[in-house]
Amino acid sequence: MHHHQPLRVFLFLLAALGLAIPWYFNTLYFLAGGSVMPGIFWRDAFANALTTGITCDVYLAAVAFSAWVAADRRLGAWRWACIAACFCIGLAFVMPLYLAQRLRMDAARSSS
Repeated sequence: MHHHQPLRVFLFLLAALGLAIPWYFNTLYFLAGGSVMPGIFWRDAFANALTTGITCDVYLAAVAFSAWVAADRRLGAWRWACIAACFCIGLAFVMPLYLAQRLRMDAARSSS
């Protein structure tokens, strides 16, 4: 049951970084006058080729992740919270938490 513990700790560390680092920059964006209003947000997200590539990459990965989580019935209703958090908080935060939870569930199942 404990053979995944180092990986789970690593995933929790990644989740913490996935919350802290992007939201540091998000905070700077909002303090500089940025907005979640669609016209402003999407204009800024697609401001140049680099931000367009990163925006497309992250949103396509978030859609793929969300499709996987929606199909994973092991999490029950929590899967919908993971999907919402993916788009409201961030993929870099939610994905490692989801993976750590899956490892925990797999370990519990194998020890039963």
